[in-house]
Order: sequence, then C-alpha cells, then structure tokens
Amino acid sequence: MLESEPDPSPLVDAGPAPAPGDAAEESGGFTALKDDLSALVDDARTYASAEIAFQKTRAGLAGKSAARIALWLVLALVLLNLALIALAVGVVIALAPLVTIWGAIAIVVGALLVAVAILVMRASAEGRTLSAMFDEGDEG
Repeated sequence: MLESEPDPSPLVDAGPAPAPGDAAEESGGFTALKDDLSALVDDARTYASAEIAFQKTRAGLAGKSAARIALWLVLALVLLNLALIALAVGVVIALAPLVTIWGAIAIVVGALLVAVAILVMRASAEGRTLSAMFDEGDEG
C-alpha cells in the first residue's frame, strides 16, 4: 500500500469536531444551571422566612388563646369556691336546729378537714409515684 491511499480500516468516529461556539453553549448550560440553583436557593429562603412568620403568628395566637383559657379557668375556680362556701353555709344552717350552731359548724369544718386530708394523701401518693419514675435506681 502506498502512503497516499486511505486506510481501509474504519476508525472510531468521535463525531464532528467541536465548533468554537460549542464551548459557549456548554458555558451557557452551566450558567443556566447556576441560575436555576440560585433561584432554588432564593425560593427556599423565601419559603423558610414565610414559614417562620407563619409559625410566629400561630404561636402568638396560641399564646393569646392560652391566656384566655387560663382566665376562664380561674374565674370558674373562683365561682366553684363561692359555690362550695355557700354549700358549707347552707349545711351549717340546716344542721343548726339539730345540733346547735356550734355543733353544725364543727361537723361542717370537720368534714371539710377530712376531705382535705384525703386529697393531700392522694396528692402525696401521686408525688411519690412521680418521684419513683425519675429515681436513678440506686436502691440497694
């Protein structure tokens, strides 16, 4: 074979040679990707700030609602206290003809003190149970 004749063996075709404008297209592709990522980050920041503002507003509303709930519960407890006082006075008045006024007062106060003692014992038992839940377990 002569050197001037083309080689009959096919070479692997790598495709057309890159034109000078192809580098600009690749650069433009990366620029577009960079712009998309930049927009995504900006959108994420906008979403995060909107979510934070929403949660702050919700927390403020929840706080105001909790304050109103506490107010209504305090008022309910005050009224309950007044009702129990009225009940105690009524029981004293009802018992007075049977056991004298001092006897009626002693019965009502005694019953109330027994109720208080029972409630304190139950609270104490609950406190011991709660304390046992948080003990280290170092009992020998």
